[in-house]
Amino acid sequence: MTITVTRDGAAAVVAFDRPAAKNAFTMAMRGEFIAAFADLEADPGVRAVVLTGTGGAFCSGADIGEMGETTPDDFLRRMRQLHAMARAVARFPAPVIAAVDGVCIGAAWGFALAADIVLASERARFAATFRRIGYAPDAGLAWHFLHTINPMRAKEIVYSGREVHAAEALELGLAMEVLAPEALLPRAMELARMIADGPATALHLAKRQFAAAPAMSFESFLDFEAAMQPLLGQTRDHRDAVAAFRDKRAPTFNAG
Repeated sequence: MTITVTRDGAAAVVAFDRPAAKNAFTMAMRGEFIAAFADLEADPGVRAVVLTGTGGAFCSGADIGEMGETTPDDFLRRMRQLHAMARAVARFPAPVIAAVDGVCIGAAWGFALAADIVLASERARFAATFRRIGYAPDAGLAWHFLHTINPMRAKEIVYSGREVHAAEALELGLAMEVLAPEALLPRAMELARMIADGPATALHLAKRQFAAAPAMSFESFLDFEAAMQPLLGQTRDHRDAVAAFRDKRAPTFNAG
């Protein structure tokens, strides 16, 4: 397997694991990636996910060795799988943290930005290198750029194909924190455990709010909120949190 999944209690780690190729993903890995996230989504015990890579790299994008002449039908199938990978991250019910070390190239940058939080090591190098192979951005990368950074800067990064190093990614808001390489995964796991210890249903619905908000008017969004809170008010997590406040103790979330 070149997509590995490990568990740490209620947190899971999904890793691109093809270090000899800087974790470039093959067609077989696309299926493994989609299946890994589907299995985790089906497990109610998983309440946070860390997406990362092995061997000092996040992912160098799609394996160019598998590119070249192909039929339109086969190319469409490839794009559907690529988009299924991006959706697997973006639509995962629980929060996802991307821990980016080393290279994060092309579609892999789209996968990282599909996560809820991006952490980068000091040696992280991001690039939208599509121009080098005669492609436009894919995996939703341009969409994420336009929802995160200045449109002119987004265009410059795509049109040039240049590298964006960790410090610039932090400045642009494309990463939340920059850490020493050895501190990257421990910090990602710290965040994942903190999230996993929270009220799972409430955090799932908060993630849905963030996903829905850009397409909604303010009034529609308030209606969306109003439909959620009464449901959350009936959960054990909410009832125990209120009782814990009165009893001056810590709440016990996700206890069933």
